Amino acid sequence: MGGAEPESAEVDRLPGWVTLMLAPNPGPMTLDGTNTWLLRAPGSARATVIDPGPLDEGHLRRIAGHDGIERIMITHGHHDHVEGAARLSELLGGVPVRAAAPEHGEPFEPGEILDGDGLTIRVLATPGHTGDSVSFLVEHDGVAEAVFTGDTMLGRGTTVVAPPDGDLGAYLRSLELLSAYRQALMLPGHGPARGDTAERARFYLNHRRARLAQVAAAMAAGAETPAAVVDLVYPDLDPSLRFAAEWSAAAQIDHLRRETTP
Repeated sequence: MGGAEPESAEVDRLPGWVTLMLAPNPGPMTLDGTNTWLLRAPGSARATVIDPGPLDEGHLRRIAGHDGIERIMITHGHHDHVEGAARLSELLGGVPVRAAAPEHGEPFEPGEILDGDGLTIRVLATPGHTGDSVSFLVEHDGVAEAVFTGDTMLGRGTTVVAPPDGDLGAYLRSLELLSAYRQALMLPGHGPARGDTAERARFYLNHRRARLAQVAAAMAAGAETPAAVVDLVYPDLDPSLRFAAEWSAAAQIDHLRRETTP
């Protein structure tokens, strides 16, 4: 549902401190599956898991096979990221689960900084895809190395922002925030890693602004419902993605109406 992808290459080799474990849940919304990330500083016995993914016993046991996992962190509360968290914690002897929303784990403090035993992990509030979406900035020796973006930005295609939990205005502000992290790897919740978080954020911002202009034109032409907007703005849409396009159109209509309401 996006335009042309930016020129920045996908990342073929990850830094030595991060390991990707792909969950076996591919699909139209999850792409190749949910990316579960394991962070371990060089030489450290301690590790952190980001987004354990679905409740798939084989996947969770593969994660739990890594030594020294001391915490599980969640980017947002969608089931394909958080469903397996409680079971993984159980497999690991009760390690804490941390999340923005208390129903998914021990809540993060605003702007919280966590010690990764050689890596510094900063919690960035990046709402929009969901109200509880966060990203994790990893720094080493004061340098921004990578941003784990969850579903706020994907490695391929664009993110669905759907009401009532999704908020397009908040999402655009989150993209502006992420556009500051030049040359930091972007490690998403789905799809391949990308070499530059800021470039990806700018691509997303440009795409959203162009799409909002198209939706505004469709509304001016008389389209009043998400379905009517999709008919005009996405004429060649794959039918399997129409539901997601209508979700996005609903968020865009809501955003534009709020902008024009005194």
